Amino acid sequence: MRKKEPIDNPSVGVVSTEYFTFAGPAEPFELLCGRTIGPVTIAYETYGALNAEKSNAILIAHALSGNAHAAGYHSHEDRYPGWWDEYIGPGKAFDTDRYFVICSNVIGGCDGSTGPSSIDPATGKPYGLSFPMVTIRDMVNAQWHLVRHLGIDSLLAVAGGSMGGMQALKWSILYPGMVRSVIAIATSASVSAQAIAFNEVGRQAIFKDPAWNKGDYYGMQAPDSGLSLARMIGHITYMSETLMHEKFGRRLQESAVSDFDFNREFLVETYLHHQGFKFVNRFDANSYIYITKAIDFFDLAKDHGGMISAFEKVSSNFLVVSFTSDWLYPSTQVKEIVKALRVNGKNVVYTDIETDKGHDAFLVKNRALEKNIANFLKSHADNNT
Repeated sequence: MRKKEPIDNPSVGVVSTEYFTFAGPAEPFELLCGRTIGPVTIAYETYGALNAEKSNAILIAHALSGNAHAAGYHSHEDRYPGWWDEYIGPGKAFDTDRYFVICSNVIGGCDGSTGPSSIDPATGKPYGLSFPMVTIRDMVNAQWHLVRHLGIDSLLAVAGGSMGGMQALKWSILYPGMVRSVIAIATSASVSAQAIAFNEVGRQAIFKDPAWNKGDYYGMQAPDSGLSLARMIGHITYMSETLMHEKFGRRLQESAVSDFDFNREFLVETYLHHQGFKFVNRFDANSYIYITKAIDFFDLAKDHGGMISAFEKVSSNFLVVSFTSDWLYPSTQVKEIVKALRVNGKNVVYTDIETDKGHDAFLVKNRALEKNIANFLKSHADNNT
């Protein structure tokens, strides 16, 4: 049976993933790289109800390893809820008693949206590496088609953390008249050379896997060892040194073997192995390669003639959040976004939350983050009623 909900954590309940397909042969979807694809399918979920004025819609954008399942359970037997269930639901930060919340899997992904593992209609086989390069801009443009399909002309907010924050920022730039507010958490206008380096090491781990087969592994052994290692590498960057010390320290797993043996593991090693094992059961190696590359290519200053120019025409109000222990997207990078918005005279609320949880702090319960989101949304919803 489903894990019992704590009294202070009400759920949206059992939900189902839906699918929207657009861009047929006559009108394919054009990507920034110059290529076109079609048809394009987007997997998405919705929570709450759209009001009569269609003014209460919020789009949630996920991070690298996320998907459309942001809240609730897919069945009564599910052990775990959606990836942002702590924040989406009745009475929560994204209050489904007030708002209509949408979350979709990005194109290039592997959880129902068109990506490298999808069937190429031209060949009848999975795309693999023949899938075109996708960017954050392409992800946002595909989401626009979904939002319009749902009959929504204006979004109360676009929100997300990490890569989700990149999408939220891009929404405000590409569709300034459509996005009333943006919630960008633990994100940046472009990732650092260090972040690109970690992503590249992860990709190389996949490329070096004997089962890689240049991305053409569908129907055969997948490069699970490489993908698992990529996830282990990435997961290190999501945690802070303080958190790792508190959770694991230098403690060893219990073992019957000698104190000095390659088979004896520190707790932190066991944890990373577990994270890698879980990941390969739900993610596609090719999608990992495509999405990390999209993150690396994201560069608002380069794409829009500078940081200040990037936000010159936006009309959204902004809530921008960073975490003091996030060394992957540090507060200094987040403040660059805030500075560019303020130079342009935009309405921006910024908070740097004290926490030892590292980059992944936005995925776990954090009272300060909850309050910031809830108060920001309420003030903007009230101003539009």
